[in-house]
Amino acid sequence: MTVDVKAPEQGKTHPVPARTGAGHERNPGMALTPEMFESHAVNRSAAERRTATLAARRSVKKAYQAAWLVNALRCIDLTTLAGDDTAARVRRLCAKARNPLAPHIKEGLGLGDMSLTTGAACVYPTMVGHAVRALDGSGIPVASVATGFPAGLMPLNLRLEEIRYAVAEGADEIDIVITREHVLTANWQALYDEICAMREACGPAHLKAILATGDLQTLRNTYAASMVAMQAGADFIKTSTGKESVNATLPVSLVMIRALRDYGAVTGHRIGFKPAGGMKSAKEAITWQILMKEELGREWLNPDLFRFGASSMLGDIERQLEHHVTGRYASSSRHAIA
Repeated sequence: MTVDVKAPEQGKTHPVPARTGAGHERNPGMALTPEMFESHAVNRSAAERRTATLAARRSVKKAYQAAWLVNALRCIDLTTLAGDDTAARVRRLCAKARNPLAPHIKEGLGLGDMSLTTGAACVYPTMVGHAVRALDGSGIPVASVATGFPAGLMPLNLRLEEIRYAVAEGADEIDIVITREHVLTANWQALYDEICAMREACGPAHLKAILATGDLQTLRNTYAASMVAMQAGADFIKTSTGKESVNATLPVSLVMIRALRDYGAVTGHRIGFKPAGGMKSAKEAITWQILMKEELGREWLNPDLFRFGASSMLGDIERQLEHHVTGRYASSSRHAIA
């Protein structure tokens, strides 16, 4: 199928002056093009079979396992999104983002001179200022959820104002939530217009579109929502808020990854991917990275194109790396909490 990707007459594309850490241009978006997704069928059983074999067929051990886990640390969006968040908690989170591994583990891995940090620190809009100050000079991006997170059921003008507030406070990335009703009713124009407005409100901050796939009912809806978000200019597509009853799963992730691969084949633009919610173990960190490498290649194992929304995963990764270095498992109390 040949798709015309020229800018729409209404001017829905976005200027692309900024580049990501790897040097590639941001996604400028394109005209809403339903023919890229409306006829696209998704075979659920095939997706489940494909992902079920990942961990069994691609087991890594010893030094190789340690290397994969260190890379996973680089891709974590270390997050606190609790009702009792305070400035002190955010500062503690940011201190962990700066130093995700205890010094003796870094030394044991031969990484003493490496600047190892998490991919970002993610907080609520009112906590952005605290995070910006705590991360000053580190080079770690500050991400903020916005747009009525996690449900997104607020008037659009208020959601856009929340984005502008977070950006004004210093946020480098904005994790927005879409209106699920637009997907469930196949109102693609409304979804596209909403995300375009959010992208414009973000200005220079990168937009990560949370699809809340656990609410979208079908994998076909997940594919369509992914494609509309990218057409509207999303720099990342993200599975979940972490607050749904079902969050990131491998079959859903596979469908979203195939969507961004298809979008890239048509437009030439590379879009990031972020699974979020429900991931806790170091083993899962390796499985998701294997999925990215097999489907998209080595480039998507860098934090400018891949992130984990899984703060609790960091503790298990650190524990596994300590075992690799010392031969012993440490109790969780030995590791600084995020």
